[in-house]
Amino acid sequence: MKKVELINLSKSYDKQVDVISNINVTIEPGEFFVLVGPSGCGKSTMLRMIAGLENITSGTLKIGDQVANHLSPDKRDLSMVFQNYALYPHLTVQQNITFGLDVKKVKKAVQRERATEVAKMLGLTDYLKRKPRELSGGQRQRVALARAIVSESPICLMDEPLSNLDAKLRAHMRTEIRRIQRKLGITMIYVTHDQVEAMTMGDRIMILHEGKIQQVGKPIDIYNNPANPFVATFIGSPPMNLAYSDVDKKASAIVIGDILRLPVPSEEVIGIPEYQLVAGIRPEHLRPALKDTPEKDKLYVVVTNVEILGNETVFSFKLGTNEWMAKWSGQWHIDIGDSIPILIDYGAFCLFEARTGDLIKKPTDLGNFVFGKEVLV
Repeated sequence: MKKVELINLSKSYDKQVDVISNINVTIEPGEFFVLVGPSGCGKSTMLRMIAGLENITSGTLKIGDQVANHLSPDKRDLSMVFQNYALYPHLTVQQNITFGLDVKKVKKAVQRERATEVAKMLGLTDYLKRKPRELSGGQRQRVALARAIVSESPICLMDEPLSNLDAKLRAHMRTEIRRIQRKLGITMIYVTHDQVEAMTMGDRIMILHEGKIQQVGKPIDIYNNPANPFVATFIGSPPMNLAYSDVDKKASAIVIGDILRLPVPSEEVIGIPEYQLVAGIRPEHLRPALKDTPEKDKLYVVVTNVEILGNETVFSFKLGTNEWMAKWSGQWHIDIGDSIPILIDYGAFCLFEARTGDLIKKPTDLGNFVFGKEVLV
């Protein structure tokens, strides 16, 4: 296992505009590290810089304890899985798997032994004599993964490997890749634009936007405490509800869109700056107001759209000029145009500075969404 360090790493194609800017992160040995962000944010470029397929404009890349800026790709002791599989159509599955070993002049007997072992691990034993055209998309992806694993490199890079698969197969392959990474103990750097993949697969994730790091951390920590409004809306489905707001210190309240006034504990309101804020709350933290809820605590909203997903119900409503979403567990018989009473608690809100996007208040009360293992005892 090896660690990977990116120290003030930048990339520019025209020496004027950086597509990757001042990246500083250490990927620990044996870690499953996910680079996630929208298309064009620089995540694949960063992966290619680590692989040696793109030159580094400035900064330092270290693989293990060695500076790797000018090492050729074959000297970096890593393997890579591409989005388009990159299989040789004229070779069999076994030949595709062992192609890298053949280039390294590994003995044929060792090649066969490794290929058989990896094929068994990935369920490819019955397909070793087939050509790629005879395989499904998921099987081709497993062949590409087997080719990376068989090299026994301590670092594996993956560039959106599941984007060409259907939803059911993607879910299966997420589990499969994570299981294999844990079993082999390799350091894996995984690029995706899918926040579900990032949340479910990564030990840590790095969120990129316009070539800059927005936040690095454990998925659940980022979900609960997003560093800025971009992260808040990028991670989570549906995304966090956001609206411009102001603080009324005399009344100890946050005013959202001149419609909603949230009482704030007097000891907390003192520390809230008086410039314009962005208030954010997750859809699942907007709770239904039940019959015994005091009327003064209810906010009535008019439903503009409903999605009943079987295990949960998602509906939209207008809050001033903003359209917000609520997500409730179970099947709720709600129709468009209904007036629904909901509860909105100040404790579940994030507050960001509107000008800089900096997080100035984390959620302090997430209701019945965070549990410890002790509840299972």
